[in-house]
Amino acid sequence: MVEEKKEKKGIENITKCPECGSVQLIRDYERGELICNSCGLVIDDSFIDQGPEWRAFDSDQSQSRARAGSPMTYTIHDKGLSTDISWKNKDSYGKSIPTRNRAQLYRLRKWQKRIKVSNAAERNLSQALQELERMASNLSIPNDVRESAAVIYRKAVKQNMIRGRSIEGVVAGSIYAACRLTNVPRTLDEIASVTRVKKKEIGRTYRIMSRYLKLNIIPSKPDDYVNRFCSKLKLSAEAKKRANDILKLARDNDLTSGKGPTGVAAAAIYIASLLTGERRTQRSVAEVAGVTEVTIRNRYKELTEKLGLAVEQEEQ
Repeated sequence: MVEEKKEKKGIENITKCPECGSVQLIRDYERGELICNSCGLVIDDSFIDQGPEWRAFDSDQSQSRARAGSPMTYTIHDKGLSTDISWKNKDSYGKSIPTRNRAQLYRLRKWQKRIKVSNAAERNLSQALQELERMASNLSIPNDVRESAAVIYRKAVKQNMIRGRSIEGVVAGSIYAACRLTNVPRTLDEIASVTRVKKKEIGRTYRIMSRYLKLNIIPSKPDDYVNRFCSKLKLSAEAKKRANDILKLARDNDLTSGKGPTGVAAAAIYIASLLTGERRTQRSVAEVAGVTEVTIRNRYKELTEKLGLAVEQEEQ
């Protein structure tokens, strides 16, 4: 029996035909066969469909026919594994609950909400993850980055790094670290703008977390900021491509090392806007990038002189 299970597991992991080496495999779920499209070899004659046996044509049908709950998530203190009592005041058949029973249902909801957070540690985690969700929403951060930030915060709690620090500061440091890890960087100024914690404190917390949690974070590159800054400035795809080309030349000539990535990215975008005729002022680029106009001017001079770019600068 064990050998049969191992054999089945090996068949399910097949990605190419053992006869001709083709990767064009067809899964015929009606006959339960796994067939090679090139030579016609039947690789498996008892192939099992692991998907659901029902179909859904909209989200309501999918929700009503599914017999499993939502996937586990680290952004909720209980990982989303607890049960919630719906506020729709309807039973399992979709009928409205009588008014005389609604008071009892209201008390059930209240007590169910209370017992979800049973001790101080869970209360702290629940509050922190709610704060994380608020910051991430304001910064338009994707779900995978939020999950990473939640995992980092949970590790910080296990290492007892919360003691003596504000919850908001540690959450902000977790978000900043997660953004760096997933190559969706946000500047410290951007994160500080959605918190009551100063930028200096967020940076200090991030450095401590990075050291104690052994986060393998590589320095952010100017290329990581180009798409977001160009989108905010409403520049075309041609301008984005020009900015990336300028940054590649600058990297090849070792002009980016030792300089702030946001400043170099802002200067490259400014030069690209002039080259493509989509002029943006230094002030507007500086506001989007979170740097000063002086920084953009300094990086602009270095890039144009060292790379030999003939750019007609805007009138100041």
